[in-house]
Amino acid sequence: MKKILIVEDDTFLQGLSATKLTKAGYQVMTATNADDATKLMDADTPDFVLLDIMLPGTDGYGILKKIRENTKMTKTPVIVFSNLAEDKDIAKAKELGATDFMIKSNFTLDELVEKIKGILG
Repeated sequence: MKKILIVEDDTFLQGLSATKLTKAGYQVMTATNADDATKLMDADTPDFVLLDIMLPGTDGYGILKKIRENTKMTKTPVIVFSNLAEDKDIAKAKELGATDFMIKSNFTLDELVEKIKGILG
């Protein structure tokens, strides 16, 4: 079973995403900040990361940088799922190694799950 780490500080959206992905057959781990995300990644390397940018403390860009510096996770797919929609935000995420950037308001959770399934095979 593929493991997905959701890093999202909006607990309502985190819960909806986790439920949707669990129903789709994935094992889901959740974190609301960089410290929790780092601890989870160190303890149990996920197969996929769904990452928000606007987080308390270290933002999603900082987490993405850590993911790409982790030798076990250099190829782990990461979708940045954020409300930031400016080209500079998308460009920065791609530069740091994001697999894709999805703007929350433009996608349903069903579309998100389909996107993840497509990436994980």
